Amino acid sequence: MNPAQKALWFIESHLAGELSLDDISGVAGVSRFHMVRAFAAATGFSVMRYVRARRLSEAARALAAGAPDILTLALEADYGSHEAFTRAFRDHFGLTPETVRSLSCVGDLKLQEPIQMDSSFIKNLEPPRFETSKPLLIAGIGERYNHENGAGIPGQWQRFHQVEDDIPRRVGKIAYGVCCNGDDAGNFDYVAGVEVSDFSGLPRPFFRVRIPEQRFAVFTDREHISTIRRTVNTIWNHWLPASGLKVADAPNFERYDENFDPLTGNGGFEIWVPVQNQTATPAGSPALRCR
Repeated sequence: MNPAQKALWFIESHLAGELSLDDISGVAGVSRFHMVRAFAAATGFSVMRYVRARRLSEAARALAAGAPDILTLALEADYGSHEAFTRAFRDHFGLTPETVRSLSCVGDLKLQEPIQMDSSFIKNLEPPRFETSKPLLIAGIGERYNHENGAGIPGQWQRFHQVEDDIPRRVGKIAYGVCCNGDDAGNFDYVAGVEVSDFSGLPRPFFRVRIPEQRFAVFTDREHISTIRRTVNTIWNHWLPASGLKVADAPNFERYDENFDPLTGNGGFEIWVPVQNQTATPAGSPALRCR
């Protein structure tokens, strides 16, 4: 497993928390020296330079959106003072935080976007099992993406874990990553959430997704979560064309049970793809693939 892929996942999943080279190396399972060399070879960045660039870029977006408290942004970006943050921000972008906030725009800034993870094929994809799921009601944090900016999903999961205890009427401990509402331009909604018994009393910021009873091909991925793009790419561009099945017009989702550790990304997960026989007539356009 490529250590740089694990590092990218861990950084994006913990961008708003404490991050050190030791933390990142530990999750990747290599020494600090190995991590620095491997990450630079894969991305062209040193590890902590990438972390700083990502944090400053997210801070710039917040400032352009009118964030009133620069000290809070400084602390969230792991700077100990307003002055240290302003100095780093100006060195990186050539403008002060106050200037970016007054301009209300990041169009001229060179922001560091999340680096996409590997999406090459898996040579030996484990065959799926087939299940007909019960109807599910999923409540959680939702964001709109396209296939170019899906690298922001790990950060969405971090935000979800900070508020998941506020979701009423939760059923069980399983978490779901649901892809739905796709359009022809490649945009889709991704909801990081949990099953609920009903939507009554759900606070307004949370998204709601209804998943109907449906037949699914269920793929088990026992690798680190950072391999998910490879697994998804293999399912949609290799397994499905050869399967004799069609994608049904329904959400597809990831399923994370109690074995999955959101801190390290280990423990495995499942990918559920809605399918139907080729002879069946779909109700609408195919469900959009995730990431």
